[in-house]
Amino acid sequence: MAKRKSSSLGKYWGYLLFVVVIVGWLTQSVGPAGLIALSALTTVFFLFRAPVWCGALTRERQPCRKNANGLLMGCSYQQHKWQKLKFAVVPPRWRELNRGLWVSTEKSVATAAALCGVISAIVATIDLIAK
Repeated sequence: MAKRKSSSLGKYWGYLLFVVVIVGWLTQSVGPAGLIALSALTTVFFLFRAPVWCGALTRERQPCRKNANGLLMGCSYQQHKWQKLKFAVVPPRWRELNRGLWVSTEKSVATAAALCGVISAIVATIDLIAK
């Protein structure tokens, strides 16, 4: 069976969704419940689906440059997947995770968008509760 190639829209739909969240906040055309859902989807995309470099530390103590899906997922190497998971779960390793989130432009944009998605979801939840 031939490997199916994903389209550009299929790989980058979260960026479009991120723009929709921003426009939703600026125009107030989407209610708080809609913003919570859109923000959550945006955050999930950037954490688990966005095409970025792996960034796990190699044996030479350099960030891995293989392709990965999402900020919290590693590349095809099983050790890199476990390393990134450990960085996210173990508090003393958060500094190393943070350092790896800003190593390239694409990771910086994905990290900023994921943070904006989390903040947007929190603010929308507070707005929904306050009403």
